[in-house]
Amino acid sequence: MKYRPMPRTDLELSEIGFGVWTVATSWWGKISEEDRANLLLQAVEAGINFFDTADTYGEGYGEEILAKVLGHRRHELVIATKFGYDFYDKLTPRVGHQERPQKFDPDFVRYACEQSLRRLRSDYIDLYQVHNPRIDTLERDDLFGTLEDLKAEGKIRYYGVALGPDIGWKEEGMAAMQERHVHSLQIIYSILEQEPAKDFFPVAQKEKVGLLSRVPHASEVLTGRYIKPPTFQEGDHRAHRRAVWLEEALKKVEQVKFLTGEETGRTMSQAAIQFCLTQPAIVSVLPNFTNLQELEDYTAAVDTPPLTKAEQKRMDDLWSNDFYLKEPAHQG
Repeated sequence: MKYRPMPRTDLELSEIGFGVWTVATSWWGKISEEDRANLLLQAVEAGINFFDTADTYGEGYGEEILAKVLGHRRHELVIATKFGYDFYDKLTPRVGHQERPQKFDPDFVRYACEQSLRRLRSDYIDLYQVHNPRIDTLERDDLFGTLEDLKAEGKIRYYGVALGPDIGWKEEGMAAMQERHVHSLQIIYSILEQEPAKDFFPVAQKEKVGLLSRVPHASEVLTGRYIKPPTFQEGDHRAHRRAVWLEEALKKVEQVKFLTGEETGRTMSQAAIQFCLTQPAIVSVLPNFTNLQELEDYTAAVDTPPLTKAEQKRMDDLWSNDFYLKEPAHQG
């Protein structure tokens, strides 16, 4: 494993991080309790030291499982969690994948932090992230004043913003970096989903903000496992992708297969991760681990050759021309 420093902090993160939502929810298919624990343990053995969770993952289970399985190695790990959704409110039931109500007033933030510390069985959180904020949330001085207080009290070491729930949120990302000077910004970035991340890179480097890049495999179509749109179990998060999107995505994957093969030393899944790591502003990449085979394949990506300048130039050309999938306009 290789490691990168988080700017303006004393944290060093493994280039491959572990997104705990795959072992804390059923959004990525059902995984047995034994397999969940084994994945986390084997991840540490593979050199992963960065684990990204959230208080809402499994309504606290995403934090509890880290304490249960990896608590004995707490001080070797960088643990990030998130806050802002009031899942403690049992009077407002959640429907499917519908977004929960958000809450960012100081008393709730303090309460959420204490609950996360309790579930993590830790007296500190390495990276505390505002979960999917809109611009009005980022304009709240009381929120960031509370985060500074929690930092001064030693309950959190650093804080950041996790953008979402889907790709976009450019205004929020820029405000978090330029106005709130957060330590980290979690984004979506992959070969197939490059905007608005491309606009974030120069700003992140200027402001010394570490970027955390999730879903590098874009609903798994960049793993090389599919030649037609996959079908997923009922309740699987990926099932929400429209068939049209998946079909077009697979056509784009065909255009980037030059990144793979014996001559490059990369599988498609590894090329997708190396594409993200090409950006110096990205500190850690968060693929979705659901089994040991994926863990072995994805963590090995850091030992494959980085993209060459010629490969990156070709990738930029494909992106700027929509992967040459559109029919040229007829003259006349």
